[in-house]
Amino acid sequence: MTALPEIVLVGGGGHCRSLIEVVEASGAYRVAGIVDVAAHRNRTTLGYPWLGEDADLPDLIRRYPAFLVAVGQLGMPALRERLFRLLDARGAPLITLRAPTATLSRHAVLGKGTVLFHQACVNAGARIGVNAIINTAALVEHDAEVGDHCHISTGARVNGGCRIGARCFVGSGAVLREGVRLAEGSVVGAGAVVVHDTKPYGAYVGVPARRVREIVPPAPPDLSVTS
Repeated sequence: MTALPEIVLVGGGGHCRSLIEVVEASGAYRVAGIVDVAAHRNRTTLGYPWLGEDADLPDLIRRYPAFLVAVGQLGMPALRERLFRLLDARGAPLITLRAPTATLSRHAVLGKGTVLFHQACVNAGARIGVNAIINTAALVEHDAEVGDHCHISTGARVNGGCRIGARCFVGSGAVLREGVRLAEGSVVGAGAVVVHDTKPYGAYVGVPARRVREIVPPAPPDLSVTS
């Protein structure tokens, strides 16, 4: 029997644990281990070892055939984006991954580094950017677009024809009315119902959703490999 290719997960924590479950369930890869801060060098994550820290990435990229960013996203994706760009700039093979219980239309497109978690659905004509999280039981309906470095959280509903800009977060159970546009950097709270287009870099909550505060746009990511 042919051995599964090994995958390196970059970043520890709760999201990493959920990602490990999807990797194991997919049967497409075997987790080699975790890249995390040096303080965690003696820690295992669900039985998988610490492989190194940021400074070790160039060597790990030469040794392993698949990588994913395993840091979660609540609000702005600064760390996720930094790690993705760092890996991409150094030629790391960033894959897409789908849980076996997720539904992905053959007419949909996923960018590299994007993961579909259990029971997620991405329907026909939908387009998902790079380094996105389509979390457990989330729905991205027909012809919707989700930009780079976005997180569509658990049970969220992105209806047909919606347009979501880069660096957006859609909270658990939130609903986007069909055709709504989320501007870049929009953060939608759990359970909110968005019925109108949003403005860039703002937090939205409630039913119907209203803007409650501004968000400072992130600085360009530091792509150094030092932790």
